Amino acid sequence: VCAVLMQTAIPRGWFPSLRNVLEHSKKTKLSNIQKRNLRWIVWVLVCCLGFFPHFCIAEILMNRPHARNSLGKVFVNELFSALEQLRFDEEVRVVVFKSEVKGVFCAGADLKERAKMDDAEVGEFVRRLRNLMDEIAALPVPTIAAIDGYALGGGLELALACDLRVAASSAKMGLIETTRGLLPGAGGTQRLPRCVGIGLAKELIFTGRQIDGEQAFSMGLVNHSVPQNSEGDAAYQRALTLAKEILPQVSVDIASGMAIEGMCYAQNIPTKDRQEGMAAFREKRPPRFTGK
Repeated sequence: VCAVLMQTAIPRGWFPSLRNVLEHSKKTKLSNIQKRNLRWIVWVLVCCLGFFPHFCIAEILMNRPHARNSLGKVFVNELFSALEQLRFDEEVRVVVFKSEVKGVFCAGADLKERAKMDDAEVGEFVRRLRNLMDEIAALPVPTIAAIDGYALGGGLELALACDLRVAASSAKMGLIETTRGLLPGAGGTQRLPRCVGIGLAKELIFTGRQIDGEQAFSMGLVNHSVPQNSEGDAAYQRALTLAKEILPQVSVDIASGMAIEGMCYAQNIPTKDRQEGMAAFREKRPPRFTGK
């Protein structure tokens, strides 16, 4: 297991387990700037499984506890940095978005920070948020949002940008912008209807209603709803299981239509992994994919 940490005081080359990293960060004497940065930190935890040495599950762990993972400027910059790192990592096959703040996935935009912006700054920041969601949606590997708590406003838009969503039954989700005199501005008006249908999406957006994990599953908003456990990470555990199911598969860009699907399949035909998959089937053995 290798933990890659943005903006931390941990010495270069120090790679213990995630638990030890967290304990080390608590005990290390930090400057005020370093303490502030740690509140905004985004972990990228790459779990390399021994029986698939070339394939990895990457986890983006959001950890801004004092602001319930709300999307402020620095936090958004950290997410962009994490995505940039993962986009060109050929060993990553699945990305899981998870919160390190118990009871919260992402509370949406940082409205306290936004209140200090003028109109031009607000417009520019919302455009950047929209770009962030587009970057998540454009990652060339499957993405899974593990929703173990509140996913509101921009937090739900982040989850909607992922390919798959898993929620605890007790999780709360909603595009609540209309209750603040706003409207969804980071893709919610486009991605929610594609999950639940236009009529239901309009109802949820117009009312700003919050729904739980079971309701979200019944609507088709999430792929799975699971009872919460005592550790508060049931959705993450289910998401990790799902990621491991995906892990051995050859990853291609998500097709938005039959034409794109055909193009992607054509690219897959001459690959060594396809030939290996067919050979493994004939020989009745597990495939040994190389990502080529």
